[in-house]
Amino acid sequence: MRRSLQRVHIFAGLNQPALELLLERAQAASFPAGEVIVREGELSNRFYVIGSGSVRIVKRFGDPSAVELAVLEQGDFFGEMCILEPLPRAATVQAVAASELVSLSSLDFYHVYQAMPAQYALLLLNIARDLSRRLRRIDEVFAARH
Repeated sequence: MRRSLQRVHIFAGLNQPALELLLERAQAASFPAGEVIVREGELSNRFYVIGSGSVRIVKRFGDPSAVELAVLEQGDFFGEMCILEPLPRAATVQAVAASELVSLSSLDFYHVYQAMPAQYALLLLNIARDLSRRLRRIDEVFAARH
């Protein structure tokens, strides 16, 4: 589990005590291929790191107009938006292959804020950078299609 978190770039630059604090609270879970991990529209406060396997991110899952937004693999993550604001899930995430995931709740991140505000600020900066990178990629795809 430790390696799963340390390889994720939003944890880059965190010191060992901050990583340990997160690892103490991390939960591991297994999902068989085809299983839905989170559903669009549901309330949830969990962030996930893919330790092994792969998942797909789908908008309007199960509908004929469904759109696959991305396929994520080992070392990738999802659910970071729920760390920033408590809104319903923006998309459904389904295991493509049998997957081992590590998850953290927004409260786990809050514990870092309480104990180590500077480390929490680094986490938020890393999340913002990743969201910006993802938005830029979506903009490029959209612009290429229109």
